[in-house]
Amino acid sequence: MRASLVFLLVALLALAAFALGRRRALAAAGRSRLHSLPGYYGWYAALWCGLPGLAIALAWALFASSALDRLTLGSTPGRAAASKSEQALFLNDVRNLASGESASADAPADPEVAQAAARYTEARQRGLAAACTLAVLLSLAGGALALRRVAPSLPARVAVERVLAHILLLSSAFAILVTAGIVFSLIFEAGRFFERVSPVDFLFGLEWSPQTAIRADQVGSSGAFGAVPVFAGTLLITAIAMAVAVPIGLLSAIHMGFYASPRVRAVAKPALEVLAGVPTVVYGFFAALMVAPAIRALGEAAGLSVASESALAAGLVMGIMIIPFVSSLSDDAITAVPLSLRDGSFGLGATRSETIRHVIVPAALPGIVGGVLLAVSRAIGETMIVVMAAGLAANLTANPLEAVTTVTVQIVSLLTGDQEFDSAKTLSAFALGLALFCVTLVLNIFALRVVQRYREKYE
Repeated sequence: MRASLVFLLVALLALAAFALGRRRALAAAGRSRLHSLPGYYGWYAALWCGLPGLAIALAWALFASSALDRLTLGSTPGRAAASKSEQALFLNDVRNLASGESASADAPADPEVAQAAARYTEARQRGLAAACTLAVLLSLAGGALALRRVAPSLPARVAVERVLAHILLLSSAFAILVTAGIVFSLIFEAGRFFERVSPVDFLFGLEWSPQTAIRADQVGSSGAFGAVPVFAGTLLITAIAMAVAVPIGLLSAIHMGFYASPRVRAVAKPALEVLAGVPTVVYGFFAALMVAPAIRALGEAAGLSVASESALAAGLVMGIMIIPFVSSLSDDAITAVPLSLRDGSFGLGATRSETIRHVIVPAALPGIVGGVLLAVSRAIGETMIVVMAAGLAANLTANPLEAVTTVTVQIVSLLTGDQEFDSAKTLSAFALGLALFCVTLVLNIFALRVVQRYREKYE
């Protein structure tokens, strides 16, 4: 049996409770006037039936694995005192063997693993059977209690909406907790990194070479964790991308909003938004196979030294990719400006271009800033185009014709493969993530200030 069986049984019982509750309410409607619609009585019975069983099923899905791991280690005294890496390898072999897969090379010959796998399988089956039984019993009890309370005077709508309001509140709290968990995990792991590397060296160091050796006598055992080249490359590529996306996107929005005919707008706007649906790996191939060689050929023709992978190639293609973010949101903001502002400007004798420059764009600036901010965030977080067109070299340069790297590319390269989260090399990825989070937060605060300023002026 699997955990999905528990959810399926609870869902079937809740569906049956909904049908019975609704039928009972319709039967009572002939004798007295119902307080709520019949469907609310069905939802009332379904919620009383489904929520207790769903809580049991969710608890099993969340905590069963860790409980079985602790039980397995507790029943194997020789493994309980081992290191965490040895325990993780042992538990992985036990799970693989219990699920019918092959364990590691030496695990099948180890009788201790086989015995632990047998105990693991037995405990999992018993626990799942107990969870399934308890969920069914609680669902039946809740459904029976709800059906007994179904009556014309029962305020079913109020009760159902109160439960739904609490569910929405829990969903909002869950989203906030997830955000807080991400932030605290970054802070905790970055703190471990800063115990090994000085924050001053990380924030102001001019050399990034996180490769560290296993032994202290090996070459490069100390590593270099100066993040300035990484952030400089990120800002350089983002600036190039925004220099392409913002003018083209904003001018496209203005053209479609004021100058294009309805027929042209109906074709141009969807065609422009198609760019947002192209996979980033396709843009990466386009940048690596067409844009980068073209830039190199033009540079050599002009007598310039151009790297095969350059920030300019990555920035140009990234700017093309994020044009729809600027144009679509700017177009929505421009078309949302009240017609009274346009008519008033025209009535005072302003031309169309003067109305756009002095009335429409300032009034739509909050939406335009939001679109630009979204485009900046998209450019900062892009990885595939940078890997394929700009490379992995952490060069501290302002020359767009040289190879650079970005924060997200370094995070991916540092966390690729089997990693032990106890070295400065791996932990540096969390420090980069925390610094990037702070930069994004500053951008959001700046955008909110701009939005609030112009909203007070035009609303």
